[in-house]
Amino acid sequence: MNRRTYLKTMAAAPLAAQTGSKPIQLHVDLNVDPAREKEMVNNYHQVFHPVITKQPGFVDVKLMKLRSALAGQPPANASYRLLISFQTEEQRKTWVATAAHQKVWPSIEQTLKGNKFGAVLYDLV
Repeated sequence: MNRRTYLKTMAAAPLAAQTGSKPIQLHVDLNVDPAREKEMVNNYHQVFHPVITKQPGFVDVKLMKLRSALAGQPPANASYRLLISFQTEEQRKTWVATAAHQKVWPSIEQTLKGNKFGAVLYDLV
């Protein structure tokens, strides 16, 4: 977590404590075209990440590359997982509806293939 993200998270903590709410976390499994992997990683760091971190309610975002499955099966056709956290699901939905999201998400999506991605929403407990 970088310093700016840490400070935003710490600033949001009193609000979460007052309302009794905890952030949501969206797990997006990405089916990245191997020929475009470098492009996708670059787009995440240079295009997607700088924009999402400025959104109201943003908590954290991480891009992870699958190394191995230690137990059970790994997600089908997913070599990367994008973890996105917002203070509320409503704030995440608002982000998805913004012109900024409509501009930066295609930079990731254009590097995907097949079913492209699957998404699962979690509540932190």
